[in-house]
Amino acid sequence: MDGKQKLLEINNMHVSFPVGNEVVRAVNGVSLTLETGESLGIVGESGCGKSVTFNAVMRLLKSPPAVIEGEVVLNGRDLLKLTEKQMRKVRGKEAAMIFQEPMRSLNPVMRAGDQIIEALVWHEQMTKGQAKARALELFEMVEIPDPKSRLQSYPHQLSGGLRQRVMIAIALACNPLVMIADEPTTALDVTIQAQILDLLKRLQKETGMSIIMITHDMGIVADIVDNVAVFYAGSIVEKADKYAIFQRPMHPYTAGLLGCIPTLATEHERLPVIEGSLPNPAELPTGCAFSTRCAFAADICREERPPLTEREPGRVCACHFARGS
Repeated sequence: MDGKQKLLEINNMHVSFPVGNEVVRAVNGVSLTLETGESLGIVGESGCGKSVTFNAVMRLLKSPPAVIEGEVVLNGRDLLKLTEKQMRKVRGKEAAMIFQEPMRSLNPVMRAGDQIIEALVWHEQMTKGQAKARALELFEMVEIPDPKSRLQSYPHQLSGGLRQRVMIAIALACNPLVMIADEPTTALDVTIQAQILDLLKRLQKETGMSIIMITHDMGIVADIVDNVAVFYAGSIVEKADKYAIFQRPMHPYTAGLLGCIPTLATEHERLPVIEGSLPNPAELPTGCAFSTRCAFAADICREERPPLTEREPGRVCACHFARGS
């Protein structure tokens, strides 16, 4: 062992939403572990349950209508058993989240600096003067140009890249144990996206925090994370270190995602696609949820849901015919 410890454990999480006479099963028995200092990529198509899982972890889903079952143990405490008052102290302090579109997360009528100052006064019991000094330090840390004047800017006065840096600064304010980044670069152009990813890598190295990167972009996964969990229809279908995932995917869905990545060798070719679409979460298939789109599906795949089992040390896969196992 290299001294790392379990920081976050999700055990058999289910998230469902009653809709009329139906039950939409958005998350179906997700279990995973995040270690201290680890960077974990959560990948899959839009609608596969990635964001719902971690919004449930942060208790950001309204309950009801969301029904959340299972355990979410962060630093020894089950977050699902905390009161909302207790949970407010966890958010930002122990676990922080940054989102795809910061304009929806930042308060449009508060100056950028005040939004950090508010978090520091609340969580760290700093005086306003101490909090302002720390806010300036954080703006410098996330490489916001002319940080002193930007503290006075409103969100609409900042570019998309600067707004995302403000969100990262807010997330870092109280030195959280884990940062959950939900598609943090999707709305940004390629150059700014690369800058934000480089910033996150540097900050993780400097602070030692764990990062969960939720994305549909396998290129981002290759760049920033240590390990990868592949989601499909609300479940994890494969989890391993990123080198194993890229070199030898075991699940057909993982292989399909990797096949959609353009390379220099395929720049003049039409990229393959995964035929079909995600199943309706209110009407999931009896067996493997991917069986309706899988070229290798057999009768057992349509009849029995494959369990997520360890195929190699540190590697799990949910497929009756896992490749290379």
